[in-house]
Amino acid sequence: MPSSDAPRWLRPLGPDVRTLPAGEWWDAVRVPVAAGLRILEHLGSRTGAVIEDGYGGVLYWLIPPGEAATWDVPPAQILGPGSHVAVPPRHRTYAPGLHWRVPPTRTRHWTDPAHLHAALRLITLP
Repeated sequence: MPSSDAPRWLRPLGPDVRTLPAGEWWDAVRVPVAAGLRILEHLGSRTGAVIEDGYGGVLYWLIPPGEAATWDVPPAQILGPGSHVAVPPRHRTYAPGLHWRVPPTRTRHWTDPAHLHAALRLITLP
């Protein structure tokens, strides 16, 4: 049964992981889990949805398309047009494997790019 609280791109809800194109509804910022957990703590309630790949050791933040095209903040990788991201079903909020560390809602799925960029620079740059 579809949830009206889910973002449109996450409907219909299903039991399987789906691969979705970045650059259409969102871009993704991929960060190794060690730095990602520090960024998540720094952002606190200012974070939007976050996907955690428990086997790959990475976190993905979703931001508005095109907002990070010029960012250079290694080890973060910006995934925009031409990239794809594995997206877990909305109900999968637990490890192991691919899950929502912070689940999306219809009104809160993007992280503010300025806040995420500042956190990346603070956490990942010497």
